[in-house]
Amino acid sequence: MVRLIVLLLLSTSCNRLPLPSRPPGSMTGREFYQLAHSMRWDHREPIVQQQFLAGNVPPFLRKFKPVHTSITDSTGRKIRAVFYVTPDYLSIGNAKNWARVPLTPGTAQAIADSLHCFLPTRKMVNDIYTQATVKLEPVPLYAFRDSAITFWHHHLIIEGQRAGKKGLIAGIKKDVVSSGKISGRNVVIYGWHQLNGKPIQPLYGGHINWYVDYSHGIRLVSRRIKVNGRLTDYREVLSHPVYRKLLCDEDSVRNYSLQTTIDNDRLQPLSCCFNQVKY
Repeated sequence: MVRLIVLLLLSTSCNRLPLPSRPPGSMTGREFYQLAHSMRWDHREPIVQQQFLAGNVPPFLRKFKPVHTSITDSTGRKIRAVFYVTPDYLSIGNAKNWARVPLTPGTAQAIADSLHCFLPTRKMVNDIYTQATVKLEPVPLYAFRDSAITFWHHHLIIEGQRAGKKGLIAGIKKDVVSSGKISGRNVVIYGWHQLNGKPIQPLYGGHINWYVDYSHGIRLVSRRIKVNGRLTDYREVLSHPVYRKLLCDEDSVRNYSLQTTIDNDRLQPLSCCFNQVKY
């Protein structure tokens, strides 16, 4: 009976973000940007984190979408997996008035950790794009890239493109990703796929860890991965010498909070992590 309850809980965690109901009277997306338009990132992001974890999230974002992937091992056996992702990038607000909010990697990781999630790898971003039902042309902007006003403007541009289309969306942001390029002092980004399937942004870790601009997006992925029909934690998958290729095409993977590197079948300490960086 206990085993059945555990399995049911794990299955539920794959389907929905574990968030409380949206509190009545919570700020809308527009109200957030009216409040935050002149704030520095370190004043703006605690508000986003508090609002999101309190449940101020549009309903469509709460339910994960499955993404299927597979590899063939050295014996010719096909190994299949399913990982579960939010259908859009991190947003706050209600069903009719919501907004996407770019974040620094530290805040994004803190939110992901609180919700038993992680940030996707480069390979996962590619798989998400391939299986997305809504693919939009990237729209680069060039002035005041790190301004909240530009964040809001870019959100409105995307909504004009989306024109009410529903489903797993991709091509609208660069993903903040888990990667072996994470040093503890940087943010690593990748993606923003064009309609021809080629990403504008290669895997890049050249920005300091407090840098965030309008083009960055936070996609949450459930920690529970289904491999050959069995639910397991993503770290077990990434630590497996064969299964790790289901999720990653780098030699190692780091995140922005754990002081470890997942490198094949062993864990290695990081020399520093995001929480230790001073700036």
